[in-house]
Amino acid sequence: MNKIKCECGHVNPEGTVLCESCGKPIEGNQHIDGNDKKKLLNMRYDGTARRSQTYNKSIIDKIWSVFSSVKVGVWLIVLALIASAIGSIFPQEMYIPADAPSRDPAVFYEAQYGIFGLIFYQLGFHNLYSSWWYMVLIALIGISLVICSLDRFVPLYKALKKQKAKRHETFLRRQRLFSETNAVTDEEIQLIKQQLKNQKYKLQEENGHILAEKGRFSRWGPYVNHIGLIIILLAAILRLTPLFYTNEYVWVREGQQLVIPGTDGEYYIENKDFIIETYDKNDKKFQEAIVKEGGEIPSNFQTNAIIYKAEESSVPGADPDLTKIIEDSIRMNQPIQFDGYSIYQSGYQLNEFTNMTFKLHEVEDAEEKALGSFTIDLNSPKPEYILDNGFKVEISKYYPDYYLNDNNIPASKTNFPRNPAFVLLVYPPDSEEAEVSFLGIGKNIDATGENDYKLGITDFEMHDVSGLAVKRDYSLPFFGLGALIFMIGVIQGMYWQHRRIWIQPSNGGLLMAAHTNKNWFGVKKDIEKVIAGTQVNMVNDQQELDD
Repeated sequence: MNKIKCECGHVNPEGTVLCESCGKPIEGNQHIDGNDKKKLLNMRYDGTARRSQTYNKSIIDKIWSVFSSVKVGVWLIVLALIASAIGSIFPQEMYIPADAPSRDPAVFYEAQYGIFGLIFYQLGFHNLYSSWWYMVLIALIGISLVICSLDRFVPLYKALKKQKAKRHETFLRRQRLFSETNAVTDEEIQLIKQQLKNQKYKLQEENGHILAEKGRFSRWGPYVNHIGLIIILLAAILRLTPLFYTNEYVWVREGQQLVIPGTDGEYYIENKDFIIETYDKNDKKFQEAIVKEGGEIPSNFQTNAIIYKAEESSVPGADPDLTKIIEDSIRMNQPIQFDGYSIYQSGYQLNEFTNMTFKLHEVEDAEEKALGSFTIDLNSPKPEYILDNGFKVEISKYYPDYYLNDNNIPASKTNFPRNPAFVLLVYPPDSEEAEVSFLGIGKNIDATGENDYKLGITDFEMHDVSGLAVKRDYSLPFFGLGALIFMIGVIQGMYWQHRRIWIQPSNGGLLMAAHTNKNWFGVKKDIEKVIAGTQVNMVNDQQELDD
């Protein structure tokens, strides 16, 4: 690495703009910070050598140079904001309503939003925030923040840590605030020093040269911001892992016990009972709202549930032993919580069919005397049923939520038994030819018109279904920590300023210069108080020199 030796004798790293010791501008490097076209010095990084401005030979140097650019970081953030805005046009897949006719994204978006919804789905925006390219974009923003910070923080820290009171005269004269006084007494110098201390400045002296400084910690505000943002970005990436974030949805029928999704089979839930309560339509307070709604309005719906923990079985493949850990009610905004998981009441389905019982009788029998009967479990129907008298009934087609589509073809809106219908094949004893019947609620159709036997619904059972959201989020503390650190950086950089005042003897007189990273009016007021009672000239604002 090439070294640059200043006339003061200090050896500076390659790429240094202002000598680290005396501050004299180093010829040939002034273009780096734009000082070659300015009368005043650019003091943003105190003229230190930055890697991105110095090395540009290897692939690593070029990558470092790209990501250390503030413009690149800003463009990455703009792209992320545009992508995020597009992803919020329609709800993400995880937020498809539980009571939607179909929660299949391939069906939902086109049915709900037309051609724009179809395009939204086909371009993959329905799972935008967990897509690989969005995560890559977030990771690139994080890399940019890290490299931008390191490229500036380390050199700036070194420069500020070893800055000296004695500076080159050119350095002082090219500061924005500068004054020159022809004569000054020792008493005035002592008064200035005392009044600097009164203004909370920390003094550093070197052979009569004085550096007064305060608020240096405010220079680290932007870098504290970056640390907070990096933690937030890491939390966003960790949120994609099941270890840190779980968001599942499950339908649990009354009396049903099943494993809670997202818990790796460790926990089970049993729906003991579902309860729904509505506002009293005779209560005058609610009558108007009920009329506007066009029907009853739920005031409460809850699931009385039991949570079990599965104990490891000593026999491989055997059903686990379940230990009850919680028995409570799940209400809106009142979840059951255990082991970091929260289960919320998110939806319900009333009067879903549990099973249906059918009887078989002869078509010509006016009394419809049953030749046999069978019961179909609508959640897990068997493919065939053998009756005691030798008849066999096969389920050819099953439509849990029957309707006729636009082409008048039977179909099912959902996979839930809300309006079950069947195409049943009836085989008489010792016969390989089947009679075809279509059965549903209020429907009993002889498909051939020549059937000798007829099926009919004799009984059915119904139940309610609870829609439960299962959530676990360990990333929230990291988001909170990142936000807290970010706000500390904002306060640190916004409400404090790094102020420096240089006082240097010159031929019996005195040179005074000052610099701050913001609030030039404030540092001028400080200088007015510092030189009060002396003949030292007030500093002039030389900003117009650059204009």
